[in-house]
Amino acid sequence: MNAPFVARADEVALLDEALGRAGSGVAGAVLLAADAGVGKTRLVQHVAAQATAAGAHVVVTHCVDLGDVGLPYLPFAETLAQLRVLAPEVVDEIVAARPALARLMPGQPAAADGSANRLQLFEGLVEVLGAVGTAGHPLLLVVEDVHWADSSSRDVLRFLVSRLRDQHLLLVASYRTDDLHRRHPWRPVAAELARHPRVQRLDLRPFTPDELREFTVAVTGASVPEQALRRVVDRSEGNAYFAQELLEAGTDADELPWSLAEVLRARLEGLDPEVQQLVRVASVAGRRVDERLLRAAVGDAFVGFDAALREAVAHHVLGVEDDDHLAFRHALLAEAVAADLLPGEISSLHRAYLRALQADPTLGPSSQLASHALRAPDLPVAWAASREAAHQAHEVLAPAEELRHLEVVLRLWQSVGQDATADDEDHADVLSAAASAASAAGLFDRCVQLARAAVEDTADDPGRQAGLRTRLARHLLAAERLEDALGEAERALHDVGEEPSAARAWALATYARCALNVDQDEPAVTAGEQAVEVARAVGAGDAESDALTTLAVLVVDDADRAATLLAAALERAREACDLDTELRTTYNLALNRFYSGHLEAAQTLAEAGLERARAVGMGNSSYGLELALTVRLIDYTRGDLSAAPPVTDAPDDRTGPLAAVDLYAATARGDEDVVARAAALEPLWARDGFHALVAGGCAVDALTWRGDHEDAAALAVRVIEFLNRAWDDYFLGGIWLSALGIAALAEAAAEDRLQGRDASARVTLGTALLERAQETAERGRPRGGTLGPEGRAWLARAHAEHGRLLGPAGNDPALWTATLHEFDYGYRYEVARTRYRLAEALLEQGDRDAARSHAAAALEDASAMGAAPLEAALRGLSRRGRLSLAGMRESGTDVLTSREAEVLTLVAQGLSNRQIGDKLFISGKTVSVHVSNLLAKLGASGRAEAVSIAHQRGLIGSS
Repeated sequence: MNAPFVARADEVALLDEALGRAGSGVAGAVLLAADAGVGKTRLVQHVAAQATAAGAHVVVTHCVDLGDVGLPYLPFAETLAQLRVLAPEVVDEIVAARPALARLMPGQPAAADGSANRLQLFEGLVEVLGAVGTAGHPLLLVVEDVHWADSSSRDVLRFLVSRLRDQHLLLVASYRTDDLHRRHPWRPVAAELARHPRVQRLDLRPFTPDELREFTVAVTGASVPEQALRRVVDRSEGNAYFAQELLEAGTDADELPWSLAEVLRARLEGLDPEVQQLVRVASVAGRRVDERLLRAAVGDAFVGFDAALREAVAHHVLGVEDDDHLAFRHALLAEAVAADLLPGEISSLHRAYLRALQADPTLGPSSQLASHALRAPDLPVAWAASREAAHQAHEVLAPAEELRHLEVVLRLWQSVGQDATADDEDHADVLSAAASAASAAGLFDRCVQLARAAVEDTADDPGRQAGLRTRLARHLLAAERLEDALGEAERALHDVGEEPSAARAWALATYARCALNVDQDEPAVTAGEQAVEVARAVGAGDAESDALTTLAVLVVDDADRAATLLAAALERAREACDLDTELRTTYNLALNRFYSGHLEAAQTLAEAGLERARAVGMGNSSYGLELALTVRLIDYTRGDLSAAPPVTDAPDDRTGPLAAVDLYAATARGDEDVVARAAALEPLWARDGFHALVAGGCAVDALTWRGDHEDAAALAVRVIEFLNRAWDDYFLGGIWLSALGIAALAEAAAEDRLQGRDASARVTLGTALLERAQETAERGRPRGGTLGPEGRAWLARAHAEHGRLLGPAGNDPALWTATLHEFDYGYRYEVARTRYRLAEALLEQGDRDAARSHAAAALEDASAMGAAPLEAALRGLSRRGRLSLAGMRESGTDVLTSREAEVLTLVAQGLSNRQIGDKLFISGKTVSVHVSNLLAKLGASGRAEAVSIAHQRGLIGSS
């Protein structure tokens, strides 16, 4: 199966430019260098196909690995054969004049021997290549795999490059860099050619992770889960051939595909036995190994270490990295070598590494010692080294690695028969540490399992168990299992006792958090205040900070007072070095500023919090991901519609909310796949209604933009009904969904009226949605407080859209002016969209100057943001309303004025004069005048004949 062609835009552009120069008489050459499998052949195939389509002559030839035998001039004999098909008269004429060329053509008589004839052959080749290409139709000659070229062919290449002048010729020679050991005959030739002014060297790099993501979609026909993609990226290192083989074998397969393993093994078969043995020893260590450690592992009995290593490096099996490390040229090469070892050989080599590391601990970290001990196997050493490796991972803020080492400790616990680690930790301590590491790594389900096991492990110690149960409740909160969390928190609070202590302060603070999350506000306030009191009495600053954060969130009538409380809580968390509470407080403080309309302050806080989370290794923790989401939400609100980079290091089941939030900007940009991306998130609705709210709402908006008004309104109703069941009848997001639903109904009703259909059913549904939005604003959350700027803005938008739904008479500019005022706290995209609707309403009222002013401001902002659908709508409004906005020219035809062309287009849609007037913001009488004028210009007796004539003349589209 051929590999699909993706990415490589820069490389294609370079080759296209070189071919363009050849077409204008500037001959050149490109040396295309890359490792095997990176995609040289696929690139030249793509460029060759493009060149052929553009009218160029294309010849592709190959060098073949025939060892010491070789066939002289093989690629150029193939070139002549193809050129004789392309231009037989040209080739035959030059062969007749330079008979030495006949040597390369089967069935032709050979010329006399001698150096003069060799020169004649070379010059004849140059002449043929120069004669076939012409101005505008250059010759593209591709010689693949020149690292296998015979000596004579290399000489031809040297000669050809030295004669590049004004021929219409581009030579592309590809070769493998990983085959070029230091004595390879192509190396000096490549270096010599690269110095020529007509030669460009193009180093084809492996795919980046983003390019490999695109490649996997092209290979499989569907998106590959992020975790599986990361596995392919890590194993293939961007090599297209390796990636395709791994994908076709299945991303979960551990063994290398047979075809790939054979290719890799073939690289070693020609090496000396001593070199092969050294490579086998190195493969057991993985992709990289410290040279000192490798030297110690092979031992003094291995003579010729340096010579064998030099050969391995010279043949590009191993390379030097970071001065003191050796690395396989490719990770899969290490896998292929290790896969050929027998079980006894593997165990023996791991024991050799283990002895070396025990003799000199400076040769590698504890994690490396644990790895070799596990495979030797030496379980007591592996157990102790894994715990030390977990400590080291914790110190460098690597929670995923810490968890992996701790799970090894837990797995080996019974086998080693020890009661405690070297740090006097028992089994429950390690379980609790593993749960914390899993939480920091974003693996919340695994975190809960480990935390619950720690609780069960301490059934004989109720006091200790209460503290571990408090931690379990907090982990359950992070996993969004709110009712379970409240139950565990209640039990922990009961078991911890009444005596003031840090454990009681944390139990109270955790219960307050759990109660807050299930909307039990009064118990949350009571527990939070008690937690602060106990925490201050016993000096538990971390628990105090957590409780203060909860109490601040419960302040609903004074955002600034809540912010003051949160700032104090943040300071206490930092003093107590409680990272989890610090991130939670930062997140809530950023949200406080965001929802109170202070966007710049919110952005500063969220970005600083996210940077802090990533710096301390908690970017994938619950609040690390929440901060990432908040940063994206604020960016969008402030008008940054650029696509956010995909999250590649978080568990797949935790990136759904980020994917949902990304749809805000995608909808505003007009991405064609918004509805499909939103539908892909629907399976997550039941787990977290946030996916339904954001992805569903964005899909409603996207459907409306693309004209699927019926589907948009139906989806808005479906999402609202789902969230009524999942949350409650008056969730605040319902105001936004209702406004979007009414907007879709307004568009549909406008079409109904133009077509003379009854729109009353849409008005009825829209009125029900408006009443729902109004009732939500009065009765919904936040906890009895007042609506913030965004809630007020969307409520105003719902009223304005409802006026538009009622028709031109109800589309009151005052409603849109009120909406504009509410959105003007910094919501850049919605300000521009509101100005668009305000301009439309003003046009309907006849206020053209005000309409032009708002439309111009909206168009400038929409264009600057890259909001393509909104920009297109504004340009359409300008044409229909003849606003003559800056940068726009009213279009017409050579027969009709621009207004007459617009009227005729609507006539072709079957609209009446009154309906056309409504569409173009003019009276029906004015439409009648335009219709009379266009009938006279076209010489038509009626509307139908005018449409027919216009179609025939191409004055209006056939659609």
